[in-house]
Amino acid sequence: MKNEITYQADEETVALIKKWNNWLQNERRYSPHTLDGYCRDLSEFFAFLHKRLNRLPDLFALKELDVRTFRSYISARAERHLNKTTIARNISTLKNFFRWLDDNDIIKNPALSVISSPKLPKALPKALDIGETFKILNKAGNYAKNEWQGARDTAVFTLLYGCGLRISEALSLNFGDITRQAKVVRIRGKGNKERIVPLLPVVIDAIDEYLQSCPYRFKNGEPLFVGARGERLLPRIIQRQLQKIRLALGLPDTLTPHALRHSFATHLLSEGTDLRSIQELLGHSSLTTTQRYTDVQTETLKREYKKADLLGD
Repeated sequence: MKNEITYQADEETVALIKKWNNWLQNERRYSPHTLDGYCRDLSEFFAFLHKRLNRLPDLFALKELDVRTFRSYISARAERHLNKTTIARNISTLKNFFRWLDDNDIIKNPALSVISSPKLPKALPKALDIGETFKILNKAGNYAKNEWQGARDTAVFTLLYGCGLRISEALSLNFGDITRQAKVVRIRGKGNKERIVPLLPVVIDAIDEYLQSCPYRFKNGEPLFVGARGERLLPRIIQRQLQKIRLALGLPDTLTPHALRHSFATHLLSEGTDLRSIQELLGHSSLTTTQRYTDVQTETLKREYKKADLLGD
């Protein structure tokens, strides 16, 4: 169990941190996982400041922080042998918080603007091949405690792959968002951005099968996917179920719910779908993000060529 998040700062600053937290959750629509990471990052930063200042940091202290102090904090993090991805997120958290303070005319501190994040290695999306993907969908219902939960897991995995959704987007859907008559579904993604995603018949069939077997009956606006007690389904349940499938099928540990979204995009690209269309379907704000999938295709071709070399003509 994770420790409770606390902030070593004066009351006024703690109150502002809570407002920032609410803004991230309600306005920016950050996922619980991302929100937890940002809040823990900020907690670590204030613990560092408290030790450095030998008193509880307040708004005046935050306003007066210089570049050297921010760099000392980053150095302290690096000395703990944290990876570059974590340190980059630490910096992103601070910039987000101080930008929020600036945007709300609370304090301005330009010192952080000169701090740059460490250069991260280019990470390619981990996609499955089509055969592996359908194995997962076919086995999805075999590892649940009962039939209706198996149908639920199948519906969730089919939705992730069939519509290219993030796990948070799929599990935030409510009853009534997807109907037999509907040909599209409206998805509210990162940054509260809304996009429209086409619904394949196989996705609707999987959801219908789940709803028919589910012991709970829903009204419009209530959670579509629920746990054993009828509460909105948590991402960790789906992650755990996918891990069981991964182990049973001997698939790599890169198989996560997000891998199904990556597979959706990669398979569309391999079938000739243009990048702009894939960008719209995924809800990427930048085409550069979507272009990573062309690199995935290149890596796949390289693997196939290596296989051909091993097998001979």
